[in-house]
This record gives sequence, C-alpha cells and structure tokens, in this order.
Amino acid sequence: MEKFSTLISTAVPLDISNVDTDQIIPARFLKATDKKGFGDNLFRDWRYNKQGDLIQDFALNKSKYSGSVLVAGDNFGCGSSREHAAWALVGYGFKVIVSSFFADIFKGNALNNGLLPVQVSESFLSILFAAIESDANTQFEVNLETQTISIKETDLKESFEIDPYKKTCMINGYDDIDYLLSKKNKIEAFELQKSNSL
Repeated sequence: MEKFSTLISTAVPLDISNVDTDQIIPARFLKATDKKGFGDNLFRDWRYNKQGDLIQDFALNKSKYSGSVLVAGDNFGCGSSREHAAWALVGYGFKVIVSSFFADIFKGNALNNGLLPVQVSESFLSILFAAIESDANTQFEVNLETQTISIKETDLKESFEIDPYKKTCMINGYDDIDYLLSKKNKIEAFELQKSNSL
C-alpha cells in the first residue's frame, strides 16, 4: 500500500445517506478476483443509464468536482461485506472517504486497502457539504498523524478516531504481513530468548 501522512485535495460530494455496497459496486461486477478495473464500475448504476450514457447530474460525472476525497452522507458502506466496494473506490482514485458514520465491515475493508475512512460529526459533515457547494475548488487537508480534517484557508477543523494499529499501517504503507515483517528482529529475539530459557 501507499504510505499516507497528509493529503490536501478538493472533494467530490455525495450527499446521499445509507449508500450500500451494492450501490458502490453492483453485484454483477464481482466475478473478477483481482482489484484491476473495479474503479471503472464504481457507482455504475448511478453514473450511467441503461443505454450506457453518463447521467450528467450525478456528482461524479460533474466536471466541476474532482479530487481524491469523497464526502458522503451518513451510514456509508452499509449492506453486504464485499471488499470489492473498497477496491472500486481506490481504483477510481479516492484516498479518503468522509462520512458521519461507516458500516464496521466497510471501514475495516477500506483500511485494509489503503483507503482512509474519516468519521466526523453530523454538524461538521454539513459544513463540508456547504463548503463544496459554495466553491467546488475548496481544498481539504486530512492529517493522519494528528487525526484531523480541516478546510484550508479557514479555522474549521475536526478530529477523527482511528485504530492505532491501522494508523501505523497506513502511515508506513504496511499491510498485515508487512507489519509482521517490520517486527521480524523483535520476534526472532523473543524466540531466541524463549529457547535459551528452556
């Protein structure tokens, strides 16, 4: 995974609550077993009509919105446990998802794939949406070290929680195996001490 420390980016607003994983990546696209190509079908049934044409008024299709941050409504990632939802979001280019609540399994899948779920209060989420609506070029700063999200050029900021282990993994670009390998010397020293004491 890529290392994550601080991200400064504009954002795409998706002011819809209860977005489930089947809306993020429809079930008919789950046949592949690797992550390649999932981003092309992110929100497929919301981005395209039945004829395959772009639905112009959907947020991801509006040229004024861009960036690697998705600001979403409450209860994002509910529904099934498919990891493909995180694959699709990462494949599309998102690095941060902001919501006032995430489904637990989705949150875990996101973190395992280098996608940072930033949970904020409902009031701060409303502030973020308002900032984007006022100016689509508004920049946001997500600082994983300090666990804060802020609106650049303002004093508006809020803290967010993250599991300490997952924070360490994201900052260092580790998956679970990389993390264990980073502790190889300590593990070997422990095993040696244990064998010497027998």
